[in-house]
Amino acid sequence: MEKKKGRAAMKAESSESVSPDGKVHHEAYLAKLDELHMELVKMQYWIRAAGKKLVVLFEGRDAAGKGGVIKCVAKPLNPRGCRIVALAKPSDTERTQWYFQRYVSHLPSAGEIVLFDRSWYNRAGVDHVMGFCTQEEYVEFLRSCPDFEQMLIRSGIILLKYWFSVSDEEQERRFHERAGNPARRWKLSEMDVQSREKWVEFSKAKDDMFMHTDIKHSPWYTVEADDKRRARLNCIAHILSMVPYEDATPPPLKLPPRRPADEKYVRPPKWDQNIVPDVEL
Repeated sequence: MEKKKGRAAMKAESSESVSPDGKVHHEAYLAKLDELHMELVKMQYWIRAAGKKLVVLFEGRDAAGKGGVIKCVAKPLNPRGCRIVALAKPSDTERTQWYFQRYVSHLPSAGEIVLFDRSWYNRAGVDHVMGFCTQEEYVEFLRSCPDFEQMLIRSGIILLKYWFSVSDEEQERRFHERAGNPARRWKLSEMDVQSREKWVEFSKAKDDMFMHTDIKHSPWYTVEADDKRRARLNCIAHILSMVPYEDATPPPLKLPPRRPADEKYVRPPKWDQNIVPDVEL
């Protein structure tokens, strides 16, 4: 029987993975991420083999790291069976439709995974706080959303909802980082800048949203996101724990031997082609 580790050994092991400020070291992060990515692949094979449907909603504060987590989840998966949905603002026609209508068209078929980068919960957040919907529309959303999600679950969809929580100080630091970096400035939209002044209003809207939609058959799960690496690992591990998958990975492929080259075929010279030049290093 394996001996239990002593406190000193556990502390030493912990210090190798976590910095003094509590953030996950890069090497430990990559090692754990590789492990979780392999499990995500197994999960996708099972979803496809069993004909299941998985919907994951990613919501939270601006600059909370939702996009990074979504990319991290999707990275090892077959894109033919995993879609990321990030809708732009509704068109004039969509504004006249049933509110949930444009989201329904993006729901998965059997064997598919859909990751929503923001979702129908826009109505309870930015739409409500920034005045993009009426009070009546907002109240109706809070009333009908639980029924809508219960319908999805009864139809066989596995629905997971994640809220990414980031502190005021960390969000402000990320905003300034994005504002000063041309390669990341596109992440800071005009709406993000406007909503920056409404921290309290968004906090109250989130509290009301949870009060009405954090229910037994469709609960919210909060991800602490000040440490991006830890948030990604925690969220992926939780998704895996919530899907009752089995290892449905197919056996390794056995490649047949290549056919011998046709001696009569002569390749054209490379100098006849437009070769992309090497970049200077």
